[in-house]
Amino acid sequence: MSIVKILVFEYITGGGFNKQELPDSLAGEGRLMLHALLDNLTKLDSLEVTVMLDWRLDDSADIPGINTALIRPEHDAIEEFSKLAKQCDLFWPIAPEFDGILQNLCQTVESLGKRLLTSSAAAIAVAGNKFKTYRLLNRNQIATVPTQMLDDSYSQPLDRLGTGGEWIIKPVDGVGCADSYVVTNRQDVEQMTAHKKQYIIQPHLQGKKTSLSCLFKQGRAWLICANLQRFEFINRQYHLAEIAVNHHPDSGEYQQLIDKIALALPELWGYAGIDLIETAEQTWVLEINPRLTSSFAGIYDALGINIVEAVLQLVHGDPILNPVCNRSITVQTKKEANAS
Repeated sequence: MSIVKILVFEYITGGGFNKQELPDSLAGEGRLMLHALLDNLTKLDSLEVTVMLDWRLDDSADIPGINTALIRPEHDAIEEFSKLAKQCDLFWPIAPEFDGILQNLCQTVESLGKRLLTSSAAAIAVAGNKFKTYRLLNRNQIATVPTQMLDDSYSQPLDRLGTGGEWIIKPVDGVGCADSYVVTNRQDVEQMTAHKKQYIIQPHLQGKKTSLSCLFKQGRAWLICANLQRFEFINRQYHLAEIAVNHHPDSGEYQQLIDKIALALPELWGYAGIDLIETAEQTWVLEINPRLTSSFAGIYDALGINIVEAVLQLVHGDPILNPVCNRSITVQTKKEANAS
């Protein structure tokens, strides 16, 4: 059997911040997903895995069965990534959507003629933008949280969307809860949006916060598990504290929902997370995460399913998702917060 070479690049811990201070929350979440991904990879035969690693994390470099490429301050992380990508057959990026980081990485791989083990750059251009996601879902009659852009032409967002109640403002391409704030008036909006970013505004819906771990391929979807997210609310911001992975079984509603999402965005491929808010009246889609999410870290322990193996099966056919156990696993994310 021939050896398949896979390059793993988790942007935060893999050198994307090699010339500046590592952001603690994103680095913690990145490390959580990276270790889970490498653990899945090392359970499989006939793979040669190379992982990029920030020079400050070289204490994690000695991973049995994994080749590590340390990215030092003098390196250009993207140039090093391109060099390594040329030597590999498959590429698995884990990166935030903000500033087009994930989309640009995928475009680089596509331009090299290499195989992504994630969604395409075209899918990320939509799913990585919360307003584009809203418009796509709304066009396809999929219940989604009402969303408006907050820009110079939209000077009175609270008046336009209605009076009373609470609202959430967040960057259009933000990750999880980072830079998202609950506001009640225009003064709050002006204070919280001082940064030069594009923001959206949404009504602050109260309900159960669920995430779905899924696989997608060419308009088809497979539900892996439904997860319950638990947040802390501090200084007008939500902070993800923990996730109960495989929290409850699907009665069929979740599968029907992701089937609709798959048809609406057939470019989705591989693992993706769907964030929901469930109220008594409606299940609302909040966002689509076209990448690994923190919930991924608990799937193997909860179900005994190797997601890497399932994604590799997607390359040539359908995934085989046969759980060997069925329990709920809690993934602690308090220190990592900011992504689901």
